[in-house]
This record gives sequence, structure tokens and C-alpha cells, in this order.
Amino acid sequence: MWSEDDFQYAAENTEVILAPAQQIATFGSTSFRFYLISELMDQVNEVRVRDGQIHAERPQLLTPDHYARLLLEGFGEKAQRYVEQLRERTRNFAVLRYGFRFRKTDVTEKTVRDSISAVIQRTKAQVENSGEPLSAIIQGVDDAWEVCLLKFTIDLIERSSGNNLGDLRNRGLL
Repeated sequence: MWSEDDFQYAAENTEVILAPAQQIATFGSTSFRFYLISELMDQVNEVRVRDGQIHAERPQLLTPDHYARLLLEGFGEKAQRYVEQLRERTRNFAVLRYGFRFRKTDVTEKTVRDSISAVIQRTKAQVENSGEPLSAIIQGVDDAWEVCLLKFTIDLIERSSGNNLGDLRNRGLL
């Protein structure tokens, strides 16, 4: 069974190497490609690269009560527990929360024999050369990779929310 320290460790050891060039769209859905890179804990110079999509549906402003019902389609038990911890922390906020329903799809993974820094550099060069503005490269913890992916999405929400709230105000929706 995972402890709160395990979740905290995964969240604290999530590093965005390359963030998407664009933010989450205010009035439509947005899909981001992610490359989550992690070292295998019991192997030397073995790195796992997960490649997939995160889909953010049209943003909605939510109260903390509604936020507590955040739906995560396709995520496992560890990710669900991480969201439970987030729910507990936001229970004391007396403001509207900004939330989404997220889906992760098309996840593939491969194991590479090389140093993590070399794998990160190759992946970064691949993304930059292919012109993928909606791609992210994330370094995380292998056994809790879904927690790392959720940490990235929460940070992306926080980064996008100012512009999204401004757009909603400009349209008279707030």
C-alpha cells in the first residue's frame, strides 16, 4: 500500500523538461502529447519512455464540492489516491476552483538502455525538430508515473487558468 510520503515523493520528483508552447484553450478541448521519462529503479542505465495523449475538455469553473467529483477516465488506483489527497487540500478553499475532466489515451512505452540524461536530450531534440507545439517532456518516478502525469496536468491548469479566466470575464461569463 502506498503512503502519503510515496505520493509526495512522486509529485516532488516530477520535472517538466519541456512544457507545451500553448496553454489549455478556454472555449474548446485541447490535446497534449506527453513523453514521460523515468529510470527503472532496479536496473542501471535502463529508462522507460511513455508516450501518449492527455485530453483536456472545455474548461469549467467548479466549486470545491464539484471539484471533489473530478472524473479521471483511464487512470489507475495510484492516480485516484493522488486526486483524493488534492481533494482534501482544496476542501478549505472558499473560492471557485478550476477543473477539467482528463483522459489519457494511446499510451505506449518502451525501455531504452542509456542514461536518463541522454534519453531526455534525444527526446527533446525529436520534439523540437518535429515542431510539436502541444508536446511536453516530463521526467518522473517510474512506479508512480500516473501521479507524475497528474502533477503535470494540475500545473498546466494553474498556468492556463489566468488567461482562461480573463477570456471568460471578457465574454461576460463571470
